[in-house]
Amino acid sequence: MYLIFDTETTGLPKSWNAPITDTDNWPRCIQIAWQLHDNMGNVLEHNNFLIQPDGFNIPYDAEQIHGISTDLAQEQGIPLKECLVLFNEVLEKTTFIVGQNVNFDLNIMGCEFHRLEISNNLSKLPVLDTCTEHTAQLCQIPGGRGGKFKLPTLTELHNHLFGVNFGEAHNATADVEATTRCFLELIRLREFSKEKLDVDEDYFKNFSEANPKPIQVIGLKHINLKKESEKIRKRLASLKENETTSNTSAGLSQLENVQFAHLHNHTQFSVLQSTIQIGNIVKAAAKDNMSAIALTDTGNMMASFHFVSAILKHNKQALAKNEISEENGETPNETILKPILGCEFNVCEDHLDKKRKDNGYQIVLLAKTKKGYHNLAKMSSIAFINGFYYVPRIDRKIIEQYKEDVIVLTGNTYGEVPNKILNVGEKQAEEALIWWKQQFGDDLYIELMRHNQEDERIVNETLLKFAKNHQIKVVATNNIFYLNKEDANAHDILLCVKEGEKQATPKGKGRGYRYGLPNDEYYFKSSDEMKELFADIPEAIANIQEIVDKIEVFSLARDVLLPAFDIPSEFQSKEDLEDGGKRGENNYLKHITFIGAKKRYGEITESIKERLNFELEVIENTGYPGYFLIVEDMDLKYVFKKTKFNSLLMAPLRTEQGNGGPVTIIADIDEK
Repeated sequence: MYLIFDTETTGLPKSWNAPITDTDNWPRCIQIAWQLHDNMGNVLEHNNFLIQPDGFNIPYDAEQIHGISTDLAQEQGIPLKECLVLFNEVLEKTTFIVGQNVNFDLNIMGCEFHRLEISNNLSKLPVLDTCTEHTAQLCQIPGGRGGKFKLPTLTELHNHLFGVNFGEAHNATADVEATTRCFLELIRLREFSKEKLDVDEDYFKNFSEANPKPIQVIGLKHINLKKESEKIRKRLASLKENETTSNTSAGLSQLENVQFAHLHNHTQFSVLQSTIQIGNIVKAAAKDNMSAIALTDTGNMMASFHFVSAILKHNKQALAKNEISEENGETPNETILKPILGCEFNVCEDHLDKKRKDNGYQIVLLAKTKKGYHNLAKMSSIAFINGFYYVPRIDRKIIEQYKEDVIVLTGNTYGEVPNKILNVGEKQAEEALIWWKQQFGDDLYIELMRHNQEDERIVNETLLKFAKNHQIKVVATNNIFYLNKEDANAHDILLCVKEGEKQATPKGKGRGYRYGLPNDEYYFKSSDEMKELFADIPEAIANIQEIVDKIEVFSLARDVLLPAFDIPSEFQSKEDLEDGGKRGENNYLKHITFIGAKKRYGEITESIKERLNFELEVIENTGYPGYFLIVEDMDLKYVFKKTKFNSLLMAPLRTEQGNGGPVTIIADIDEK
């Protein structure tokens, strides 16, 4: 007796080598189908069941594969216990377990038996698999590991044996029918040995006589599970439609005078992932009258100094223009922005584990204060120095250590909570959310995104439920990678450069596909666009200002730290004592430079004067006159010439051409 069976599940295991007793590792069975055939290939019985989810839901990404929604399984399924009893009965009649890559299905059902503590003989029965190195040799599909042929999928094996594909892949009944047909045809072609089948030599002759022609399907009717799930979804969605329309109108009126700020932005410092220049995003935020703008590059904080400096420079200019407007009796209209420093970290299980690939979840952390910024900088350094494996990574232990003065957003669909909703289950996602809530309290915000994607719609429904149950505030964000909507194609080309792919390669997952954003909605949307998107959840817009108010403005610029150079009194400036300026040092450096020029050139022409004044102005703007004066005054010149540190110590004194400039030569600082 041959029992051919297949399952559909809530996803894939975290570890393929885990024992069936590890119930957290193995996904849940939500459909099982089987056919029992005698030794001559005659069907004796067949069954197909959906299984009602009990204490779990079917993740969206799993539903996209097999089409079984939680609602469909609840409406048309049977309890797991009832299913296992029926499956146990057929196992008692079985001689061989048969399947395509059947070890996965054996582990799934073995774990389900273990969960309900039902004894069975599943692990004791011999197994015949249609996905082996032998069938790989039959199909001869290139691309396998170590130069071998690739193990065939069920579709590829079916096509090799019968010259046609089969429909309804990832429906357990259809998969069982196709697997059965392939398995029996392999017997007819004597691709299984008599030792494997535990039969005598006459068996193959008798089987061929009973099946002289290629094996045919038994003609079962397969339900289109995706269509059935869609029917239920449309029925439930129609009940919400009227309520949503009224909420949207009321929400827009509430948000009329509310300022918006983008909290999830990538710049060119998200290397080969964003096309946005820092100056341009600052201008866009100011033009739209936003209250703040956040920097959340992927994995690094390299743009922090430039970002803060650009905003503070903008604010200085805006304040000056506003003062002029007030003096003229006009209404000031220049926007003052608050810079928010953050980072989108990859948070994995163990950042030191480099035995397996674990890119982790993408979590957005924002600095409330300068101390918070320093904590983010420490985490970013750890991610690169200790945690880099494919990508820079940190883990929960690192976050616990450096969480002070930090705000957390749950992130996009690759964030821990949203990703677990899509791929693992609501229970596990809620457990993750509780951990973040325990760590950050009121500084945790649930991030809602609407890029016109079905997966985000599914995630947002659950996130809103979590927010209500756990009293966590929600904020509206757009995951921004380019400035204008029309820049989407240029950004897609950038991603192709990063991945080494052609743009003609279709987007998707798996062999023959490339990474790419699903649509052109990842741009810097205006405040009005964001308000319209989230008009039915106005608090998601209003709560943003609460985050902005928590942020302390600070500068990352600091004065050059050098000893105060003792200059002659005639060159000193009283203003330097008041504001810490370097007017006196600049005056004295200019004095000795022109004395040196007189000695060197005799006559100081307009050309020489122009060049000297230019270089002195550069030195003045960079704040380095004291450095030049110190080196000129001390015997370090001799040390610089004689030691291997020459190139390092003299670097600040050199021009971009690599040679000493006129100031260093004339002041006798350069080694020449």
